[in-house]
Amino acid sequence: MSLILGIDPGLSGALAFFTPGTGALVVHDVPVLALTRNGKAKREVDAVELARLVDAAGPIDHAYIEAVGAMPGQGVSSVFAFGKVFGLLLGILAANFIPHTLVPPARWKRALRVPAEKDGARARASQLLPAHAGLWTRAKDDGRAEAALIAFYGTRPA
Repeated sequence: MSLILGIDPGLSGALAFFTPGTGALVVHDVPVLALTRNGKAKREVDAVELARLVDAAGPIDHAYIEAVGAMPGQGVSSVFAFGKVFGLLLGILAANFIPHTLVPPARWKRALRVPAEKDGARARASQLLPAHAGLWTRAKDDGRAEAALIAFYGTRPA
């Protein structure tokens, strides 16, 4: 049975482990640590837990990662935090010998006909994976829905 990993990178992202043959889906938010620096609350990726999640999933046949970059108006620290998560993910995949494909958001969203509206990914994920719609019921669960859709995208014929 093959296992596909879909990844919406970033501190608010998620990892979706999808088994196409059975339709089984397990979704985890990117693990973060709550820290205080200079009196300010900060979030940082929990690299050890991130690696543990990937390792614990079992043999992964292929990972699909949303290939995104900095967005206009993002601050330097948020871009750096995003890049840190993205780099850790690539390192974890390489250390586990998991082949991966970077997929631009426009490509997978167009292929799956994801609406552009704010809740478009959650709505479309609920249509394509109705048994798992409970995994992304809150507005802040859009990363979970996107990771699941990216994994689903990875099962489609090229």
